[in-house]
Amino acid sequence: MINSLKATTKLGFLGAGQLARMSALEAFKLGIQVAVFSDRTENEPVQFMTPFSASGSFDSVDDMVEFAKGCDVITLENEFISSEILQEVQDKSGTPIFPSPKSFSLIENKLIEKQTFENAGIPVTPYKLVRSGSDLKEFGDTHGWPYLLKSSKGGYDGYGNETVRNLESAKEAFEKLGGNKNRDILAEAFVPFTKEFAVQVARNETGTVVYPCCETVQENHICVAVLSPAPIEEKYQKKAQELAVKAVEAIDGKGIYAFEFFLTEDGNILLNESAPRPHNSGHYTIEGCISSQFENHVRAVLGLPLGSTKMNVPAVAMINLLGTHNRPAEADNIKRGLETENGHLHVYGKVQSKVGRKMAHYTLLGDNLEAVYKNAKEVSSKIEI
Repeated sequence: MINSLKATTKLGFLGAGQLARMSALEAFKLGIQVAVFSDRTENEPVQFMTPFSASGSFDSVDDMVEFAKGCDVITLENEFISSEILQEVQDKSGTPIFPSPKSFSLIENKLIEKQTFENAGIPVTPYKLVRSGSDLKEFGDTHGWPYLLKSSKGGYDGYGNETVRNLESAKEAFEKLGGNKNRDILAEAFVPFTKEFAVQVARNETGTVVYPCCETVQENHICVAVLSPAPIEEKYQKKAQELAVKAVEAIDGKGIYAFEFFLTEDGNILLNESAPRPHNSGHYTIEGCISSQFENHVRAVLGLPLGSTKMNVPAVAMINLLGTHNRPAEADNIKRGLETENGHLHVYGKVQSKVGRKMAHYTLLGDNLEAVYKNAKEVSSKIEI
């Protein structure tokens, strides 16, 4: 455990988007310097915040080794990198990476992730690696149509996912996702669920802290809102938290992790996906909890004592603000959002807006979850980015 912080302590992020940006803001509060490594050609949100910015490829060990040598600790903002490369970067630079390459290797793609948690005794959604038309047909015949096809690596916010309703559409989606180019494609059954929810867990050598179970509201495979605490029975909330802790322990994780679950119609809880980083479902914790997921991200990877995850208020609603235009980013009609008591607008600083792209979020705090959610939707509906 670290008891002191040098003024020169530098935390490096692989990835420079809004998740790294919000973690960086917490690092700055502790006097920690921030460095970022971006694989994008456009300027990303964190690159405007620090002079320690590098660009390169997540496939280039040399690029990342040079970056890592200037940092005390490296952490992740996304999963678009391989555990083998992470291990090589850590070995050659001498800079520790958290989540560790070993932990990351156990969840680095959707197939390995399912196998890891299934082997740990955690219920997961039915799945199969598919390689041919006969595999596609067999999965549909066994688990029913429609079902999901997912790219095993790199999918997010609806990208890399396709709903298939018959064999013809399954073959088309398989080809679209790169199955004919030797990419691993996962078939995943639809389960009859009543709610989707998530739990964030922070863990390091000082201990483990668990956030409240929150509901995630999805549209077209994109999370559009988060409600906390989740409006489900307390026994289900506690079970999800227990499974989330079990999942972190199964990979010996150090850092912040998010776990997404289904509550089925017959009362079972299934683990759907995980993320070895801050997650969209935890944005509500910035104002909603004593210590946000981003603060505990920084604390966890640096070996600092973890902060309390208790909620500050009885009810929180977070609304994702998606791009409404393909244009240079500009937040319009923000007056109501800024004037509303206990309302908090977070604009991510992305230079270019795209329809459906996560550009900002709006959080509203209150005493009654139903009323808070209704008001948050009404206020945020006026904002265009």
